[in-house]
Amino acid sequence: MTIDALIENVGDYGKDIKLNFSTHVRQQTELTAQQTWGTVLASAIATGNSELIAAAYEQSREFLSPETAEAAKAAASIMAMNNIYYRFQHLAANKKYATIPAKLRMNAIRTHGADPVDFELWCTAVSAINGCGACVDSHEKVLREKGVGEEKILAAVRIASIVHAIASVVATEKAVPSAQPAIV
Repeated sequence: MTIDALIENVGDYGKDIKLNFSTHVRQQTELTAQQTWGTVLASAIATGNSELIAAAYEQSREFLSPETAEAAKAAASIMAMNNIYYRFQHLAANKKYATIPAKLRMNAIRTHGADPVDFELWCTAVSAINGCGACVDSHEKVLREKGVGEEKILAAVRIASIVHAIASVVATEKAVPSAQPAIV
């Protein structure tokens, strides 16, 4: 199943999400196909929606090598851990936590096997979904140091926002199908 098939029969409330997916994933020009579909896959994983993850994985196979798909999965995985840890440090009033070593293994950040810019884009997108300002800042800074402009970074985050919205729409359709009136 594709993402298009997942959102095909969504009611009018999800029309903008379908249009944005078509425009900003299928027709965008800021990112390469690998960057786009790696962002879609990593973002889908970050949502935790199994139907969306399966559809994103299936659809991304046309654009990602098996190694690159594994790197997108690694970005989502490592950010799932880091976003919680560093968001806690950022949110805690006690700043001593930031001085204590993380003691977390993060080998995937160095050994992912994908283009470093692509991996950083995926980490940024996942961090945006997970709401970790510290990780967003860190990965955005690395991207800017590598010469990546704001338009490209925002294109990846835009895709992440659309994928996150698709997860919400898919969950809504499963719980309250469009043909069934909502109970008020």
